[in-house]
Amino acid sequence: MSPTNVAPPVGGFSPPPYPYDRLAEVRARAEDAFGDAGPSGDRHGVVDCSIGTPCDPPPPVVLEAMAHSDAERGYPPSAGSPAYRRAAADWLDRRFGVSVDPERQLAACVGTKEFVASTAAYLRLRTPGRDTVLYPAVSYPTYAMGALLGGCRPVPVPELPEGGLDLSSVVETDIDRALCLWVNTPSNPTGRLTDLAAAAGWGRDSGIPVFSDECYAEFTWDGPPRTVLADGCDGVVAVHSLSKRSNLAGVRAGFYAGDSDLVGFLADVRRHAGLMVPGPVQAGAVAAFDDDGHVVEQRRRYLERLTFLRQVLAHAGLPTPMPAGAFYLWVPVPVSMPGGGWQLTEALALQGGILVSPGELYGPAGAAFVRVAAVQPMERLGIVAGRLSALGSVATAPGS
Repeated sequence: MSPTNVAPPVGGFSPPPYPYDRLAEVRARAEDAFGDAGPSGDRHGVVDCSIGTPCDPPPPVVLEAMAHSDAERGYPPSAGSPAYRRAAADWLDRRFGVSVDPERQLAACVGTKEFVASTAAYLRLRTPGRDTVLYPAVSYPTYAMGALLGGCRPVPVPELPEGGLDLSSVVETDIDRALCLWVNTPSNPTGRLTDLAAAAGWGRDSGIPVFSDECYAEFTWDGPPRTVLADGCDGVVAVHSLSKRSNLAGVRAGFYAGDSDLVGFLADVRRHAGLMVPGPVQAGAVAAFDDDGHVVEQRRRYLERLTFLRQVLAHAGLPTPMPAGAFYLWVPVPVSMPGGGWQLTEALALQGGILVSPGELYGPAGAAFVRVAAVQPMERLGIVAGRLSALGSVATAPGS
């Protein structure tokens, strides 16, 4: 970190506050009210549903594989070991019915967030005449931040009312300058699904690579899981992670698969950058990809929590639709709250002791919503239910 008495270069990049750090003040006030010394007398503390961090245990077979991998001393292959890539390819075939060559069309990444954040910079090296990243207008902040970190223009694409992107709204000048289009289905934060075939077709017609972030695919509630690879690999790359599927966010293991030229280029660049999934983690990832049983149980947990939270919020005057996928509720802010998502976030924190994310963190178009992550165990969600049931409607409770 730069010394505090040294001014940044004029015109240089100054990182904005990390999105979730903006919740610190609200969190502190909620902890005053609901912590051990809180005036409410409720000693259960704040229930954090603001971040999608898994709370459930990873599969024991994965921990066993990591503990006995004997892969600690040597440098692991940057693109993933043959076993890693084969296990990921087998999972794609088993889960989606798509076939990729694990040597030419699939490679490992150190979790998918770093892949999203770095890809624009690498693509610009490949195509220096283009400088624009297209991404969903309501989305996880890293798509836009990745563009900025790569010295590119982030251009948000509006979402259609039924979900997916309004690609007809992208102007020709942005199409001509676009390095890539990012899509995310099921969407974080909205839970909506994107027509991946339409996005892939638009990208091919426009000469723009389409990168599809599919890390919530296992938690698709409306029909089977989808992948952009279903209609072929030309011009498209699917991105997957074990963070959500297998409760392994802490080990940073994912992969990207699709167009052999794109995958090959990115794998080569990333190898030069020294990006590699640690050897023990690669061994654990093989075990995770090979085991589907733990995912069935995790789906059950998230569906139970989403259903319960919807009932709790409805009783608190916050009717919320069931998402088509992912484990978030995208809650509309009542019209009686002119302060939008931040006002509802504060009300839920101070009245119910539940911390959620204001929709503005996912783009200006999300300002009239909050996102609630169903990542806490049922006993913790039950505490929130008890608090809110005593209040009636959140929107009309004192202090709203």
